[in-house]
Amino acid sequence: MRPENVSRTVLASGVGAVLAAAALVYVPETAGRPAAVPPGPAERAGRAAEAGAPAALPDLAALIGDRERWVAGHPGDDTSWALLGTAYAERGLRRADPADFTRAERALRRSLTVRPAARGNLDAQAGLAALANARGDWAAGRQWGERVRAAAPKRWSVYPVLIDAYDGLGDYKAARRAGETLAELHGGSAAGAARSAALYRVRGWREDAGAAALDAVALAETPAQKADALSGAGDLAGERGEPAEALARYGAALELVPDHGPSLAGQARAKAALGRTAEALRDWRAAVARLPLPEYVLEAGELAEALGRDAEAEASYRRLRTGAWVRAEVTLGRLEADHGDPARAVRGLRAAWARGHRSLEVADALGWALLRAGEPKEALPYAKRATEEGLRSALFSYHRGEIERALGESGAARRHLSEALRTDPEFSPLFAPRAREALAELGEPPDELPELLPGAGKPGAGKPDVVRRGPSRPAGRAR
Repeated sequence: MRPENVSRTVLASGVGAVLAAAALVYVPETAGRPAAVPPGPAERAGRAAEAGAPAALPDLAALIGDRERWVAGHPGDDTSWALLGTAYAERGLRRADPADFTRAERALRRSLTVRPAARGNLDAQAGLAALANARGDWAAGRQWGERVRAAAPKRWSVYPVLIDAYDGLGDYKAARRAGETLAELHGGSAAGAARSAALYRVRGWREDAGAAALDAVALAETPAQKADALSGAGDLAGERGEPAEALARYGAALELVPDHGPSLAGQARAKAALGRTAEALRDWRAAVARLPLPEYVLEAGELAEALGRDAEAEASYRRLRTGAWVRAEVTLGRLEADHGDPARAVRGLRAAWARGHRSLEVADALGWALLRAGEPKEALPYAKRATEEGLRSALFSYHRGEIERALGESGAARRHLSEALRTDPEFSPLFAPRAREALAELGEPPDELPELLPGAGKPGAGKPDVVRRGPSRPAGRAR
């Protein structure tokens, strides 16, 4: 199943932007040496952060080690505590390691103890916003981010964090406004172009998204940043149903950063779509070993299930059920809806919805879980919300089509199932074949024309009538 959440490389850039702001005051111990001496890894990480670019993971680890040693001898340095905490958060997100989130919170809280928020400690507050997003606490991410924006509205690095939080809460209008401000303050950067691509994607502006993604590739300043940008361009190509182009993008990213987790996953996905399933299984194992995100574990399991490797699939599903995951509400909901207890999926996703997590992804997953739990009528408003914002998702269209089919709405079901397969004919090794089967069962639309409306065929029927109507009312709304 193709993941519909925003790319982790884009989300990581929210933490990276905060790290960039904190790193502006970071002066490595090697500063002032002759220009001919190449920078060390900690300095490279600091320079990458200053440019708003992701640091290579070994360089990020070196920066963390450098600041750990520094604060051990200088515990009153609030800025270094904030930089250290934000670096932990970025590493935790990029390695899928919740232990780093705990370290991040301790360091950021220590920074606020040394210099409270009331005295202008924006670095620590921005770091806490990024950390909240990394944990999937979008409301807290928004709260901390808006505090920073209120105090420093021209601080560009807070806007990627706010975009993440607004996306997670389903407030896409606010996300677009934040994106516009980011473009004004930090235009012409790879980070800004990647953000624009993500915002265009949600609106369904595929050509604009693809162009912005390629701009991000061209503007990237480091191998790590270019790999992230190439992976993002590959994701967009895959969603357009162009797996060969996607595979080329991922391959280029892996030449730059051989263990780049999102590109390993994307490569596995593209190979599965191209029918190279044995290679895809190997790549999924490598991707999960490198970056064990819950959505990757689910995708790997579903490919194994589609290939009849039931024991391997069940091992993946068991790992999801027994693991300690962050930001996994959608993945775990889909797991239970399709491979476990749909009623449990509904309970979990309803709880997420009640917490204000009203993204398109949550709406789609909740609608699908309701269908699987035998409640198609209740499911439809959520499916409509997921498909009518603008995002062109094959998976979402498939889910809506199946809900409509269960309700006996054959025309609408046929339309959305066809749309899913037009958008991406191989959107899932497990569910794309089911979409084709469902279409075959629906058959071709009837040849008979609908009955004429009253008055049709009479003199003047070819002229449009002037009809006075009140305000339109939506057929259903997810509450």
